[in-house]
Amino acid sequence: MALPPSLEENTASSPRGAYKALILRITFALGISFLIAQTNLDYIESYLYDLRVRTKLINPTSEAIELIYITPQTVQLFKGVPSAKEQEALLKKLVAEGTKAITYEFDLSEVPGSTQEKNNWEASLVAHRNVFVAGRTTPLKGEEKQLFLQDPLEQVSLSPAPKTSDLVNFAKDGVTRRMILTYQDRPLLPVYLASLINPEVKDIHKIRGQFDFYGTDQAYIDFHPAKSYPSASFEDVLSGKVPAARFKDKIVLIGTDLGLSEAEYILSPYSRDVTSMTRIELQANTIDTLIRNSSPVKTPKFISWLFILLASLLTTHVVLTLKPTQGLVVLGGTIAGFVGLCALSFWLMGWWLPMAAPLLTIFLCYYFFIPYRLIVENRRSWEYYQKNKLLSQVEELKTNFISMMSHDLKTPIARIQGMTDMILADPVTLSPQQREAVDTIKHSSDDLLKFINAILNYGKIESQGVQLHLQSKDINNLLQEVIRKHEFLAKVKRIQIVSELEPMFPVPVDADLMKQVFSNLVENAIKYSPEDTKILVTSEETPSKVIVQVADQGPGIPSDELQNIFMKFFRSKNVKSSPIKGSGLGLYLAKYFTELHRGRIFVESSHGNGSTFTVELPIEQGGTHA
Repeated sequence: MALPPSLEENTASSPRGAYKALILRITFALGISFLIAQTNLDYIESYLYDLRVRTKLINPTSEAIELIYITPQTVQLFKGVPSAKEQEALLKKLVAEGTKAITYEFDLSEVPGSTQEKNNWEASLVAHRNVFVAGRTTPLKGEEKQLFLQDPLEQVSLSPAPKTSDLVNFAKDGVTRRMILTYQDRPLLPVYLASLINPEVKDIHKIRGQFDFYGTDQAYIDFHPAKSYPSASFEDVLSGKVPAARFKDKIVLIGTDLGLSEAEYILSPYSRDVTSMTRIELQANTIDTLIRNSSPVKTPKFISWLFILLASLLTTHVVLTLKPTQGLVVLGGTIAGFVGLCALSFWLMGWWLPMAAPLLTIFLCYYFFIPYRLIVENRRSWEYYQKNKLLSQVEELKTNFISMMSHDLKTPIARIQGMTDMILADPVTLSPQQREAVDTIKHSSDDLLKFINAILNYGKIESQGVQLHLQSKDINNLLQEVIRKHEFLAKVKRIQIVSELEPMFPVPVDADLMKQVFSNLVENAIKYSPEDTKILVTSEETPSKVIVQVADQGPGIPSDELQNIFMKFFRSKNVKSSPIKGSGLGLYLAKYFTELHRGRIFVESSHGNGSTFTVELPIEQGGTHA
């Protein structure tokens, strides 16, 4: 299902292509969502549900239920299971104290005693309206005979209260999480017992979380840990050690905890241990859930589908657009937030939000699209490498060509300059037109030579670099040489060059390179300054550096171009359309040569208010080359 790399790249190269790529991603995310939505994840989902049950911090009971156990100590004391006579005595004692209801949750046929004793016990059981014997099956209509015990207790009816372990359906792990409310439209025993405390649950449809399953009304049990309900032993209640008044207005469940059979116990969300929770604790949790009407509510399937879709779309977008580290942080935060949302929803409101499918979606989408992204990025890296290799070769050819052409051009330029110098030195008087033509040739050849020298310097930088030849020089002398060289050009435009040079000690510099730097700054100031203005050249010395400034009264540099002024081949948009010639390399070379001296060059300017270029050179200088 992976997108072909070429398809992804082609579609991302234009707005229409980006739209197609987005549609493809959504399509694949929908495909994965559909597949995961069809997968049965009940086992994992139920396990995650159990984790939420176990970590629930606050879960009070109704305090309306009491448990009485027949334990191994009871059997030891009575030399066996308490007889029918002893069972009758306990029953009468509880009834006399005004219990709300009494339910037996064990096999009464195993109780020893004479026929008369059993008949007496049977009469007591039948005589009291709210005394029940819990049945472990739910017979069909027409099989009502199965709801009665065998002789001599044949008048005692069984009230169905089966456990619902997930053996065939749902998680299939044997854990009991559900309770049956009705079977064939008949309410089961827990519903009736709970209605004695909370009459509202008589209406099955008012029970929170109720759902239909194979003709039965069911709901999830709001489980409490084992030992959550108050309990006492059979012998302690019968002997009066535990006061019978404690059971007044309570629902009393009588059962066994003998450890003889798995049928006495259930597997609960709290533990998979066989003897972790007794059957009467199951009944207590079931009845208590109905009394409090606190059954967890499992959200509809469309909520799960929505979470799956959102998880697939988010993961696909994160994996294919964000950097790996950012993607992991986003997905980790999403998972943590989602798990926290599900936990809080369950703890605070009893909502069972689906977790397994969305988390699996994130996992699969991540590991599905990560290899695809690696393939695409590796291909792009290879293409970038090939393009860079080709560009490097082209750059090398260009540099070699420029150097070769520049060297070859210097010879004819030198000849032209030599010829013009001979003509100007010849005593033969030239006409004004001839003099003007010769001067034009000389100036043009000078400009061309400057351009060729700039190209040659650039070629050196791009190829093998420039070697510094440091000598102790007085910066003021270099500035004065540069000013004298440009005095004629300044006079032509009636520009006055004012120098304010402080006395200073010689510093180690490469004189030729720094003269190029200063010449470029002074020449640019003359070029771009209007006629009848001034150019100020200053120098000063601090304990650590020498500072040279060249300030003009020209048009200035727009603020949006200041950051680009020292880039190679950059020329301001204002001067491109002007007659002022330039290569765009002067300031680039000035910056390079200055930084080669471990110094720095910068400009301060605002449009229409002139420019000030500053060069700072360290007094202590170490030899270097680039």
